Amino acid sequence: MNLEQNISLQPYNTFGIDVPAEFFAILNSADELAELSNDTKAKHVIGGGSNILLTKPVKGIVLLNKLKGINLVKEDDAHVWLKVNAGEVWHELVLYAINNGWAGIENLALIPGSVGATPIQNIGAYGVEAKETIESVTCWHWMDKTFITYQNADCKFGYRDSIFKHELKDKVFITSVVFKLAKKPNYNTSYGAITQELEQMGAKELSISAIAQAVINIRTSKLPDPKQIGNAGSFFKNPTIAREHFELLQVSYVHMPSYPAADGMVKVPAGWLIEQCGLKGYRKGDAGIHIKQALVLVNYGHAKGDEIWELSGEVVRTVQNKFGIVLEREVQVW
Repeated sequence: MNLEQNISLQPYNTFGIDVPAEFFAILNSADELAELSNDTKAKHVIGGGSNILLTKPVKGIVLLNKLKGINLVKEDDAHVWLKVNAGEVWHELVLYAINNGWAGIENLALIPGSVGATPIQNIGAYGVEAKETIESVTCWHWMDKTFITYQNADCKFGYRDSIFKHELKDKVFITSVVFKLAKKPNYNTSYGAITQELEQMGAKELSISAIAQAVINIRTSKLPDPKQIGNAGSFFKNPTIAREHFELLQVSYVHMPSYPAADGMVKVPAGWLIEQCGLKGYRKGDAGIHIKQALVLVNYGHAKGDEIWELSGEVVRTVQNKFGIVLEREVQVW
């Protein structure tokens, strides 16, 4: 495998942060992983680069995942099983499924990034999480030098969480994911503004393509395009708090939005909390909080990664001081 040295990662992260990789390689075949395992340097994987914040030069090897391929591996009367290589673009997979009439991931349209990042992050939007359709995840173990497949139950999926963020962090390279999609859709339009958007679209008939288009319209109206302004989408997770805490806050904030969570807990939109702190549109140099969506931190041009990180810390402290809620960052920091 050809390792290049001192390569700028600016084209490979959606924040547009210019830091060098000590070594850089493009991975086009899983066959190259065995050779890489013999190299003792630290390894870092980039797919779409849409969920990372680069704060310093990256030591070791940065691998750009370009493993491509979508294959139908099984089918019955109700479902299809697709094996999708990790370098595929997530949104293109969503469109591929819709074009074939396969349901389950249409609410996740236009989420940036690669298929390989999907199980790591357990991506979710508009009432749907990736874990609902993931059958299994196949990984290369750097130390064991072998491929291992983890079934859904083994992945320890949680809200924007998985085993790949914890026990298996930096220990495996995800090569492919098997998705189980439905031939007969079970529409999910209750979350967010999907129903209103469908009405505005004049959609006469509910379909997976109509739902996907509604999601695309909503995301496009709210979220900045990384090609125009550097960002990594939602920077913070929506916090889950005790019901007693929520009811106490409701005394002062009668219209505080919320969603039910497991074990009687309450999920509160992080964007709303940040907006209530008057931080929406706030800017410090070239690092800022987006004017339309307070969940999104942006690079207006020449912000450094540590400046965006410091701004995120300011957000965390301000929200904690006002609401007693500690926001958790969703973006991975290198």
